[in-house]
Amino acid sequence: MNLKKTLLGILMASSFGAIALPAQSAVDVVVGVAPPPLRYERVPTYERRGFIWEQGYWRWNGRRHVWVAGHWERHRPGYTYYAPRWEERDGRWAFQGRRWDRDGDGVPDRYDRRPNNPYRS
Repeated sequence: MNLKKTLLGILMASSFGAIALPAQSAVDVVVGVAPPPLRYERVPTYERRGFIWEQGYWRWNGRRHVWVAGHWERHRPGYTYYAPRWEERDGRWAFQGRRWDRDGDGVPDRYDRRPNNPYRS
């Protein structure tokens, strides 16, 4: 009986944890510590069909900045790609993760009232 309760508790805790954790690219991170300068990375000279190269960037792990090495990202036809970046806002640093935009207007599709209109101003 105790083993069943323990296993049920572990199963419930793990399922709640899986539901509660959002993807990092969807989370806005704002910190008071500026990211270090970008590291030099050798960009591959060859092209991979169906992929784009994403440069390395600094990610915040809750205590400090850690480097994420550049890698190939699968291309999404019909979308504009925006790389991860840090922006200074009122003396604090905000991280914006990678995203793909359907109409290339710079507004994330989840906030765009007309996400498929490339002619809007």
